[in-house]
Amino acid sequence: MSQSISALLIVSAISAFPVMADHPGQQRYEVTVTNLTRGISFTPFFAASHRAGVSLFTLGESASEELARVAEGGDISGLTAQWQANNRVLMTTNTDGLLGPGQSVTFSISGRGAFNRLTMAAMLLPTNDTLAAVRGVELPVWGSKTYTFRAYDGGSETNDESCQHIPGPHCGGAPFSPEDAGEGYVYPSPGIHGEGDLSRASYQWQDPIGKITISRVR
Repeated sequence: MSQSISALLIVSAISAFPVMADHPGQQRYEVTVTNLTRGISFTPFFAASHRAGVSLFTLGESASEELARVAEGGDISGLTAQWQANNRVLMTTNTDGLLGPGQSVTFSISGRGAFNRLTMAAMLLPTNDTLAAVRGVELPVWGSKTYTFRAYDGGSETNDESCQHIPGPHCGGAPFSPEDAGEGYVYPSPGIHGEGDLSRASYQWQDPIGKITISRVR
């Protein structure tokens, strides 16, 4: 698979999901995401504001099919549709394009009353199925809050570190491996092993892999 086709698979479904309409009495926030790794890129982030009790995953349990598609190919379309259908979610949105090492991107999102949590997810490139995840952090009542976030293995694809099975500009491989069940559960990612086509010297990271700053603007 060519790099251009592989990259298209990652971002093709992203722009189809507009931000949900404003609601009376809601608060508006700007969220700045910064990539703290030395050699890893993040696919476009899914983001949602929601009530407590809504979760991307449970450690030690299988990832949902929607989350597995984020982990393996950066495809947030299914996850977005799933969360938009949840009445405990106020709003979903996403960033655009890859976020490279040291880069930042800012987006807007709304909260209201008990809808005061923020969740985010993206794929790490180049990896088989590693996620960047912000898991239900609190939106600030006033001012700003800064959080760091870490990497999790989606457990849905074997970490062979072969470019044949890794999409994006680094490798240009296939984004999904439906015949490969992986480890079967989500766990904290140990990083790059240095097997296959990936070099630890080029791509290894240490947590935290990124940070977000959430600022209330209205």
